[in-house]
Amino acid sequence: MDWLNQYEPKKVTAAEAVQVIKSGYRIFVTGNCSVPQYLMEALNERARELENLRLIQVLTIGKADYVRPEMVPHIRVNSLFISPNIREAVNDGRADFTPVFLSEVPGLFKSGRLPLDVALIHTSTPDKNGYCSYGVEVGITKPAAESAKIVIAEVNAQMPRTLGDSFIHVSKLDYVVEVDYPLTEMQMAVSSPEQEAIANHIAAIIPDGATLQTGIGGIPDAVLKKLHNHQHLGVHTELFADSVVDLVERGVITNERKTFHPGKIVAGFVLGTQRLYDFVDDNPIVELHPTEYVNDPFNIAKNDRMVSINSAIQVDLSGQVCADSMGTHLYSGVGGQVDFVRGAARSKGGMPIIALLSTAKDETISRIVPTLTPGAGVITTRNDVHYIVTEYGVADLYGRTVRERAKALVDITHPRFRAELAEAAGKLYHVPQFVVPKMPTD
Repeated sequence: MDWLNQYEPKKVTAAEAVQVIKSGYRIFVTGNCSVPQYLMEALNERARELENLRLIQVLTIGKADYVRPEMVPHIRVNSLFISPNIREAVNDGRADFTPVFLSEVPGLFKSGRLPLDVALIHTSTPDKNGYCSYGVEVGITKPAAESAKIVIAEVNAQMPRTLGDSFIHVSKLDYVVEVDYPLTEMQMAVSSPEQEAIANHIAAIIPDGATLQTGIGGIPDAVLKKLHNHQHLGVHTELFADSVVDLVERGVITNERKTFHPGKIVAGFVLGTQRLYDFVDDNPIVELHPTEYVNDPFNIAKNDRMVSINSAIQVDLSGQVCADSMGTHLYSGVGGQVDFVRGAARSKGGMPIIALLSTAKDETISRIVPTLTPGAGVITTRNDVHYIVTEYGVADLYGRTVRERAKALVDITHPRFRAELAEAAGKLYHVPQFVVPKMPTD
């Protein structure tokens, strides 16, 4: 227990810990459901005494008082993925967004291209050897802590101890703030009938023995619920939520046929409810790793039958996928989509899938469009795209001509928009006119 001699002198209050922060510092804060609440409250107060702080984050859950208009002279966020709590600030110009593949974020820190003075992290209590687990968020936090000059840890008695490449020794901590509170929870989404239809199409093409990458939300949750009759599935994913627990308990996810980390669920972070946090706590079938490892397309491709399932905002008739913006209005970020699309594409028997509802705004707007809205970001290029799925079916675009792609995409759009999209396909890509099913009448 020699580590206690190093640990005890580092214990301070949150207000005391943030006194080390000076004007002009670059501060990383761990995200997702792992945001250190006491430290962030203290930082908000400390920031009012300082100028030109830069807060680097990815996805954060919960309130974000640090982007309020009155904080502009004191602190400015640079987010590597836009979460809902800062979206307005980014589009109003009070916060910044850096587009980057999630697999490459750790390299920004380690290379010094995005230097960090301080890392605010959130860990479990130390084990008998003096190691704290990063808990529910390892992917970005571990490389950030290893790159920062100063590490301040909120050490939480209720943070689960996750396994894998997920530990930091107390000797690496500069300040320790001991807390005891439950983590923020992300409730499961309720899937719409249209999302259920998408899930049915996807489940039908997923083979037994596949390794899955899914996210969170109505479509991923619906897909996982449709897999109860599958066998020997595995998981290698950027993140996972409660639906994965259901499949493990049913014996559907066994990870036995994985060809990379067999027997293990591999992820960068988890996002869900207390049930999920209890599941991952000291569970040897779960391994969390930094994103440069989890999201490395070459590592992803080591899984045979790798199936990646990601979402989109718009898809044009040539197969270009926009997933981060609505025109010039920034919405989210690339995240791990391209990492997993390319990894699954190179996997033996792999299947990269992009899933989206065919319409938006109460079926008044088609999300399959002749051309992307001006200013829209191309996340997955038409060279990378394989499967596009809506509630109306599956379009297999890989290796197809632009004319064939346009025809396939018209076939899976909402019937209300098929005629005009068919006409656009003819004008843009010389697709011969074909019979478009009429909308059913009452």
